[in-house]
Order: sequence, then C-alpha cells, then structure tokens
Amino acid sequence: MSLLMVVTENVPPRLRGRLAIWLLEVRAGVYVGDLSRKSREMVWQQIVRLYEPGNVVMAWASNNESGFEFQTLGENRRLPVEMDGIRLVSFSPFENQ
Repeated sequence: MSLLMVVTENVPPRLRGRLAIWLLEVRAGVYVGDLSRKSREMVWQQIVRLYEPGNVVMAWASNNESGFEFQTLGENRRLPVEMDGIRLVSFSPFENQ
C-alpha cells in the first residue's frame, strides 16, 4: 500500500463520483488514499476511460530519489519531462489569444 493523490480539472461528474468510491475528496477535485499498486492501476484505467475533456495528474509514493512518481492525462501547461533520470515538470508558454 502507498499514498496516492489524484488531482482533476474539468472532468465529468461521473469520474468525480467514481474516484470518491476509492479515495477521499479533501478539496474539490483533489483525492487522496492509501491503495495497492493493483488498485492504483485500476483507478487509472477508470480515469483514462472517463476523464474527457479535462485533465488529471496522479502521484504516488515510490522508492526512488524523489520519493514519488506521477503520470498525467489530458491537456495542461505542465508537462512531465525526464532529466538525468528524474521526472520533473516543464511549463509550456501561454498561447496568444
């Protein structure tokens, strides 16, 4: 079991309800829980199936240099990048409107 956090933006209510089955919603769109790897993967499958048109980031405790891992889904200015074996976050520039 390991600590898991999911943050959602602009996702359908059906996904928010589904996440609330397994995780505690501590703020609007922010979910936390203590799940096994298998359960975490099952939650991610549900997110992939139901997230549109929003975006999601899932982070969990891990035994690596940073102490956590994460994955993202959907469009967002924050993009995961890998540098020297560590995952970091890069910001894409604002688009001119």
